[in-house]
Amino acid sequence: MPRGSILIVDDDGDRARGLAQALHENGFRSHIQSEVPDLEAALGPKSPWDCVVCTVNLEGVSWGSVRRAMRGFDVQVPVITIGEERDFESMSTALKLGATDFFVKPSEKPGLLLRSIERAVHHRQLQRELKRNRDRLEQANAELRHSLRILEQDQQAGRQVQRAMLPAGGLHVDGYWFSHKIFPSLYLSGDFTDYFQVGDHEVVFFLADVSGHGSSSAFATVLLKNLFARKRSDYNRRKDPAVTNPEKMLQFANRELLELAVNKYATMVVCVLNLSTHTLRYSVAGHLPQPILITDEGTQYLEGKGSPVGLLPEPVYEVHEVTLPERFMLSVMSDGILEILPKVDLVEKEAFLLDRLKGPVCKPTEIARRLGLEGELLSDVPDDIAGLFLSRGLE
Repeated sequence: MPRGSILIVDDDGDRARGLAQALHENGFRSHIQSEVPDLEAALGPKSPWDCVVCTVNLEGVSWGSVRRAMRGFDVQVPVITIGEERDFESMSTALKLGATDFFVKPSEKPGLLLRSIERAVHHRQLQRELKRNRDRLEQANAELRHSLRILEQDQQAGRQVQRAMLPAGGLHVDGYWFSHKIFPSLYLSGDFTDYFQVGDHEVVFFLADVSGHGSSSAFATVLLKNLFARKRSDYNRRKDPAVTNPEKMLQFANRELLELAVNKYATMVVCVLNLSTHTLRYSVAGHLPQPILITDEGTQYLEGKGSPVGLLPEPVYEVHEVTLPERFMLSVMSDGILEILPKVDLVEKEAFLLDRLKGPVCKPTEIARRLGLEGELLSDVPDDIAGLFLSRGLE
């Protein structure tokens, strides 16, 4: 394979053939022309030549016209000029043409001209390789941008689907108000919540925080939504009470996440509100922070412990029961809220969160204000933040 391709422009046949022979002996391919009718084809970006060796003593050539013509396109091929006399006019012509080198009687010292040609060819070949790399990079970037647009469209569609799975709005039943708010860190969220009435006297509600972010975590929320929907349907069709048992629902969720085998787990709080007795039964599966009960007497975490669902084959969950006062706010939030608190230690974060929520019993909008969650946060949060709120006596 030749070391490079050289165009020799010379109207002296003997001199041109001598140079071509020397180039051939050193591994270069060359072609001789007495003139260049198409300068852009010879010197432009699409030129096949690695270097042009041109004599400045060509007869009948207007170098001024050549220089003006070269201004009209992007000159990419290095040009080396040769002359028979060391005179100012020849050297000036070479410089004005943008020559990379100028030689007087190169046949006397052929080694100098050869080394100059080698440098010019190397430069041109590097230039070509850089362009090929740039073209490949631009193509790869274009393909990446296209893929990202498709991914973003898919993520946006997934976000709409996930939003559609959430409660359409707040739920008001027998003086109790349910509402929720989710701030995803990405298009799709691993946080999920739902609430619905079961029978005449109970409302089931839960909040789940699936490990990780993005699509795989969002898929796990679909599984949990489907689980509770199936058990709700079982209750309506054949009075199966499983959906009103927080411990059983966590066991079902644990088994289904393990069987799904997507290496995902979820912390959860599952609650059942009895509208007749005004009692709350709940179970906690590794969830932090614990549910917070705000009353006129004070603010406190509700106790509860258990392993996250999707980790252990036979977890144990506790069922707790509390009697709710006539006026209160119950707040269940995902651990994303802890990420935005100005503390380092987890114990300090939990204490700070409880302190932030102290004060008169308030509506969810006031809780959001106390926590600095006004507006529509999207990429501003480091982790998904979800909040589920149950209140009574705040009309």
